[in-house]
Amino acid sequence: MNRPTRACALTLLLSLAAVPAGAGPGGGLTWRAWDPGLREARASRRPVLVDVYTEWCGWCRRMDRDVYSRPEVKGYLDRAFVTVKLDAEAGDRAEYEGRTFTSRSLATRFRVSGYPTTIFLRPDGDHLVSVPGYIEPERFLVLLHYIADGAYDRGVSFPDYVKQVAGSTPPAR
Repeated sequence: MNRPTRACALTLLLSLAAVPAGAGPGGGLTWRAWDPGLREARASRRPVLVDVYTEWCGWCRRMDRDVYSRPEVKGYLDRAFVTVKLDAEAGDRAEYEGRTFTSRSLATRFRVSGYPTTIFLRPDGDHLVSVPGYIEPERFLVLLHYIADGAYDRGVSFPDYVKQVAGSTPPAR
């Protein structure tokens, strides 16, 4: 990760002010397993949102119930992303970067240390950024636009993107 990207990632993480964590499947979205999700992302050229969760995590269940189930969030995710669920404590096999992982070791590979954590990947599977913790629905929708619109890739900081969105038409809901 180059210096501007690291700085942008740090700014994103700090500016989201996510509630400290801790989902089972939910939200009415089409959640894919890791390997089929990454194949679909390559084919559709859409970025990947990975919801890293554990079964015991209360904040993960809240993310499912209060964020992923929101029609505007669900609709945008369905149009702009491939959505993948990753149980950080499971032993399911997953391929990444030419290696075989378990779901557990894949979460470790991405340095996930709290739940929920949202990982964003480019359509080719390259890691963009990991965002730990619960995020309120309105803020989460802005984050989705920030990633899907390519602002993160262009080096726009999340606070600057939020200012741009506030000064223009709000994201489609």
